[in-house]
Amino acid sequence: MRVALHTQLKRGAVEEYEAAHREVPAELLRAIRAAGAHRWTIWRSGLDLFHVIECEDYGRLLGELADLPVNVDWQARMAELLDVVHDYGAEGADAGLPVVWEL
Repeated sequence: MRVALHTQLKRGAVEEYEAAHREVPAELLRAIRAAGAHRWTIWRSGLDLFHVIECEDYGRLLGELADLPVNVDWQARMAELLDVVHDYGAEGADAGLPVVWEL
């Protein structure tokens, strides 16, 4: 399955956000893959971030990562940089952007 999400950076957080993503902890990368993600891409337009996640089951991915200490730490770090955050709660599985058109 493929899920698209939108998050938004706080003003002045672009450099720190991009630097953090050059250093995603290896333990977190392993956990994301183990939870069923095959690919996760983030694009930035100004302060807007657009994520596309290719995974087996997005709800399962969120559930497996939600309370994992390395992800909890990462999400706390990201929350300092984001005005609109990624939701790892139960409602987050339904928070994907709707498909409008596809070729």
